[in-house]
Amino acid sequence: MVFSDKFYINGEWVAPLPGATQLGVENPATEQVVETIAMGGAVDVDRAVSAARAAFAGYTETSVDERIALFEKILAAYAERSEQMALAISTEMGAPISFATAAQAACGQGHLMTTLAALKEFSFARPLGRAEVVREAIGVCGFITPWNWPINQIACKVAPALAAGCTMVLKPSEIAPLSALVWAEVMDAAGVPAGVFNLVNGDGINVGAALASHPDVDMVSFTGSTRGGVAVAKAAADSVKRVAQELGGKSPNIIFADAELPVAAKQAVFSMMENTGQSCNAPSRLLVEQSVYAEVVELLEAAVAKVQVGDPAVEGRHIGPLSSRMQFDKVQGLIETGIAEGAKLLAGGSGRPDGFAQGYFCKPTIFVDVNNDMTIAREEIFGPVLVVIPFADEVEAVRLANDTPYGLAAYFQTRDPQRQRRVARALRAGMVRINGAGHDFTSPFGGYKQSGNGREWGEYGLEDFLETKAISGLS
Repeated sequence: MVFSDKFYINGEWVAPLPGATQLGVENPATEQVVETIAMGGAVDVDRAVSAARAAFAGYTETSVDERIALFEKILAAYAERSEQMALAISTEMGAPISFATAAQAACGQGHLMTTLAALKEFSFARPLGRAEVVREAIGVCGFITPWNWPINQIACKVAPALAAGCTMVLKPSEIAPLSALVWAEVMDAAGVPAGVFNLVNGDGINVGAALASHPDVDMVSFTGSTRGGVAVAKAAADSVKRVAQELGGKSPNIIFADAELPVAAKQAVFSMMENTGQSCNAPSRLLVEQSVYAEVVELLEAAVAKVQVGDPAVEGRHIGPLSSRMQFDKVQGLIETGIAEGAKLLAGGSGRPDGFAQGYFCKPTIFVDVNNDMTIAREEIFGPVLVVIPFADEVEAVRLANDTPYGLAAYFQTRDPQRQRRVARALRAGMVRINGAGHDFTSPFGGYKQSGNGREWGEYGLEDFLETKAISGLS
C-alpha cells in the first residue's frame, strides 16, 4: 500500500517520528508477510492528539447540514474503494473474499448510512421545564479497534463521532491495519477537515496505552478482549475520561423442544462458524433441551459436515483461517483442553484440516456432552468451536445461559409466543435474537457484565459522544 509506512495526522500522510519500528503484516492463509507498517509510540500519539484538539473548536461548530454533506462525500468515497476494502480485509485477517465483500466491507457503508439517517433526525437541543437541554460533542476521542471485524468497528465509532461533532485519533489493530489505511484514504478523499480524523498504527503497549491515558483525550472507545478493556479503563482513570467498551462474549443459544429443529440446528452451526468463529457475539454455547438432545446432535453432525474450509482468495461460502499464529495456538490449546476435560468430540478436533499444510486453518469443531463448568464452556475460544450442553427445562436453560461473566448476546429458538417474551426478558444480555432473527444496524449493539458498557450502532451510537448541558434563564 502507498501509505503503509506513514500515519494520517492533521490531514496529511506523515512519517513516524525517529525511533519508530516496523511490523510485517501477515496473510494468515499463507503465513507470508504481505505488507510492512510503521509502528508508532507516545510521541506520535501526542502529535495526533494535538491535531485533533486544534481541529475540535472549528469542527464542533459545523451545522448538521454541513455534517450531512460531509457524510454524503464519505459514502461516495467509500463506494469507490469498496473492492479495495474487501481485498484488504481478506488479505489481513483471512476472511473469504465473498464474505469480506458481502459482510465485512459492507459494514462500513451500513454504519455510515445508518448514522447519517440518525443524524438527520437527532435532536441536539430541546426544552425541559424552565431549561433548555443541549447535547454537545464530548471532544477529542481515542479509538482502539480489533482485527476480527476491522472496518465494522472503525465505522461504528468514527461515524457517530463525526456526526456528534467530535475529533478523533484511531489506533487500529496491528494484526489487521490495512483496511484502516484504506479508511483513512476515504476520509482524505472525502475532504474531512484536517485534524478531525487521525490514524496512528502501533501496538497496545506503546500506542493504545498512550491514547487511553492522554490528558487531552476526552473519551476512549475500545473494542477487544475483556482483559484489554480492563487495561484501557485503568489507563483512562487518572484523567477521569469517559470509557466505552465492547468486549468479550460467551453467548448462549438455546434450542427448546418445540423449535423447528432442523432449521435451528443448521443455524446453530453456520452462525457459529461464520467468520471462522471470530465474532464477539458468536453463539458459542448451544443449550439443547434433553428430550430432543439426541435428535439435535444428529442434525448438528450433518450440518457441520457441510462446513467447508478453503482459501480466502477464492470466491465461495467456505470459512478461512484464523487471523494469526497467536490465535491459532490459543484455539488449538482450548480444543485440547476440552478433550482432556472429558468433552466428547462430535466433529473436528486439533490440528489443521486435511489438505492444509500451511496457514492458520482450523477444523470446524463441535463438542457434545459438555457441562457449563468446563473450560471450553467458560472461556471465549474465538474460533470455529461449538460446545453443546443439555438442559432439563426452561428454568435450567435460563440459569445456564446466564451462568457466565459475559452478557453480550443471547439466542434462543421456540415457537411459543409466551415463552419468547418470558425468556427474552430473563436473559441477562444486551442483545437477544429469537428464531434466527437478524440484528439490524439501527439496533443498539453492546452487552451486560464483562461484555462492556455503552452501546454502538444507529442513534444509540451517538450517545457515547455527547455531553448533556442544561441552560437555565434564557430570555
